[in-house]
Amino acid sequence: MHTHTQATRDSLSPEAALQILKEGNGRFRANLKANRDLLQQVKDTSDGQWPFAVVLSCIDSRTPAELIFDQGLGDIFSIRIAGNFLNDDILGSMEFSCAVAGAKLVVVLGHSHCGAIKGACDEVELGLLTGMLKKIKPAVDAVPTPTNPVERSSTNAEFVDSVARENVRRSVDGILEQSDVLGEMSDAEGIKVIGGMYSVETGEVEFF
Repeated sequence: MHTHTQATRDSLSPEAALQILKEGNGRFRANLKANRDLLQQVKDTSDGQWPFAVVLSCIDSRTPAELIFDQGLGDIFSIRIAGNFLNDDILGSMEFSCAVAGAKLVVVLGHSHCGAIKGACDEVELGLLTGMLKKIKPAVDAVPTPTNPVERSSTNAEFVDSVARENVRRSVDGILEQSDVLGEMSDAEGIKVIGGMYSVETGEVEFF
């Protein structure tokens, strides 16, 4: 599989960029990696890069975007932070990725059994982690309380995953609301901003 050039990247629509990720995830789940010469890709990208997508995902060691979507060097921008939430620096990185570098798709990727989400559900306090988890707390508060309030904690996998989904949705909305640059590009259909949930059990990504 060849490294993207400016011409091949620019020819993609946001929908086509999404289809590439879907097909890559399909290969990943089938354990069928695309045939890539990574050393050749190092040479091909030494003078420039033409990524078609930017993925905001969690730092969880099980969720590397390049592997999950079977992409090579120079294919995607990868932003990782525990709990895949937004801040100004991340938004600025996305603005660079799309408005300057030409990416066509923004994906906020949450995942099942997320430790950061569990920490926010349990209101964990530990050094600087305390402030970070508070940024996820609005998603926790937005998810309805289960029948048994005791289940509103990290011990309830269904509740944790519901919060993870809500956190992704809020991040997607936040990108469009907080970044005029990305909002305008989305309105003009130059980019697409979507969410996704990765299953650490099956390797499948569900887009929404």
